[in-house]
Amino acid sequence: MANDYYATLGVRRDASPDEVKKAYRRLARELHPDVNPDPETQEKFKEITQAYEVLSDPQKREMYDMGADPFARGGAGAGAGGFGAAGFPFSDIMDAFFGTASARGPRSRARRGRNATLRVELDLNETAFGTTRELSIDTAVACTSCQGEGTAPGTRPETCETCEGHGEVVMRQRSFLGEVRTARPCPQCGGFGSVIRTPCPECSGDGRVRTRRTVKVKIPAGVENGIHIQLAGEGEVGPGGGPPGDLFLEIVEKPHAIFEREGDDLHCTVEIPMTAAALGTSVTVETLDGAEDVDIKPGTQSGQVITLYGRGVRHLNESGRGDLLIHVTVETPGRLDEEQEELLRRLAKLRGEERPPGKFAPGQRGVFSRLRDVFNQH
Repeated sequence: MANDYYATLGVRRDASPDEVKKAYRRLARELHPDVNPDPETQEKFKEITQAYEVLSDPQKREMYDMGADPFARGGAGAGAGGFGAAGFPFSDIMDAFFGTASARGPRSRARRGRNATLRVELDLNETAFGTTRELSIDTAVACTSCQGEGTAPGTRPETCETCEGHGEVVMRQRSFLGEVRTARPCPQCGGFGSVIRTPCPECSGDGRVRTRRTVKVKIPAGVENGIHIQLAGEGEVGPGGGPPGDLFLEIVEKPHAIFEREGDDLHCTVEIPMTAAALGTSVTVETLDGAEDVDIKPGTQSGQVITLYGRGVRHLNESGRGDLLIHVTVETPGRLDEEQEELLRRLAKLRGEERPPGKFAPGQRGVFSRLRDVFNQH
């Protein structure tokens, strides 16, 4: 046959129907007369249209592959320049340029509400063990006067006269292809398909009002600064009585007077006199569980860490707790009376430390200094 429809569309002979359709759409967008009015281009457009009519029809494609004329039966076909009655795929052309035509219908006035975020300040005990809070929220709730419909009591939305309830109007234009129909949202009702003639005086037709309500929230143990807790359905009610959004609680942990938190571990510093560090002693330290006695071993050095296991913050959504790390600082006396000074001189003489040579070692930094360097690198 004179025309190679596969070459015209640029597809293989075993191309699937979807591949044929995609090839035609691509070429139709390039060669459509509205895009390129050149007479030669119009001829090419007719060629690809004829090729698509044959290759998109299983019976005509089978006849074509067998070498028969697919237009021998059934009239003039696309080659004669006819549309519609000759089997011209008019719906496919519309699909190529304007997308798949579908009746969208009126859109609902009810829409999902916005999410809300609320900052919640908690102290260390509350984040470590969890707590329950009653929070006041300024938010939008459904209007009780109209039950979210936005209409005055005793009235209902009326069908839009412009679009007759469809929510869209159809614009018609003439082209060489025939009548082209384009659907647009109705300008009278905004696409809702109905008009509120008498809005609710309480909400002015929005279906919701702003008010302050109280929410009881359970804060789980182990939360920390910056964590967001999502409460589904506790956000703002949507317009038209639509479903509410979500409420997010942003946790803000207040600084503690004694402890510094690192994950689920807690750090604190205890200062002890030089003599207590040398001889050993027992000190009382504060923990989240109350006061606790801690033994200081003889010869404890400044900078040593004593760990109390399981005295930190509870693990979030897990069993167990972090640890409490006590950093020991040995305090050197600054003022001595004559008797104290004499005793220390005698001790220094006994230990041969009247003129110590001094020992040099690489500089040691505390845990917080090392942590600060890590964060600065990121």
